[in-house]
Amino acid sequence: MSATRHSPLATGNQPPATCHPPLATVYLLDDEPDMVKALTRLLRAKHFEVRGFTSVRAFLEACQPQEIACLVLDVAMPELDGLELQQRLTHKGILIPIIFLTGHGDIPMSVRAIKAGATEFLTKPVDAVALVRAVRAALETAQARHEAIVETAALAARLAALTPREREVMELVVSGKLNKQIAADLGTGEQNIKLHRQHIMHKMAVVSVADLVRAAERLGVGKTETSGQ
Repeated sequence: MSATRHSPLATGNQPPATCHPPLATVYLLDDEPDMVKALTRLLRAKHFEVRGFTSVRAFLEACQPQEIACLVLDVAMPELDGLELQQRLTHKGILIPIIFLTGHGDIPMSVRAIKAGATEFLTKPVDAVALVRAVRAALETAQARHEAIVETAALAARLAALTPREREVMELVVSGKLNKQIAADLGTGEQNIKLHRQHIMHKMAVVSVADLVRAAERLGVGKTETSGQ
């Protein structure tokens, strides 16, 4: 990183003293210890759970993929620059929202970072209000991703509870076929299909075909059959 040292925080702008429940983790990664200390102090004062690091290796050892978290990252880390670390995390399946910090306003770099999934790109000295706002937004994104993962896992468990015949019927239902058509395809009676549909709706915990279709889309059910037509 450049030898030029920055005052960690921009003067004059202080975020309001609102509380944030410690339900998630804010990781700080900057090779300047003073910057890590200043940002840790700022964010903890706003009731964020903060873990600060000056080493990429130490951060990677501590970061847990299943956590609800965001990362405030210096783009010019000496071991591995911010964009390379962003790519490494993505390849590992760690989709943590990232707020980049830079000592120089590099517009092309910020555009690349945002396109790769960064939530914000801030210039040092960091404006405290902007940083707190960006952290809150990043944690909201992390929370939404976590909830989506949990919901998808629950749907997958419900799908696994279906019998092979119920799975067949479900795939045909979400493809848009009527009971009569499904019965003909499977060589059974329409009343049997109605019973299977009732069991499927109950096991998948949905109340409408539209809900079932959305669940199937999230789980990838029926994609192979549809693409092969």
